[in-house]
Amino acid sequence: MGTRKISEVERQRRALQRAMSIDEFCQRYRIGRTTTYTEIKEGRLRARKCGKRTIITDDDSEDWLQRLPVIGGAR
Repeated sequence: MGTRKISEVERQRRALQRAMSIDEFCQRYRIGRTTTYTEIKEGRLRARKCGKRTIITDDDSEDWLQRLPVIGGAR
């Protein structure tokens, strides 16, 4: 079975299905844009460029959420 190449447009479309914009990320997690860009700059949140858009994949947002500190000494 041969490897089928996909077009750049199709690759971007597929990426956007599993990703969100900065604004969507901020709304989902109820944090501000400044905090979001700080998290990206400090390397705690991974973001990607898709054309001119900055996107955050569902996997990267979940990784970020799981690395946040737990409050109250939960085990």
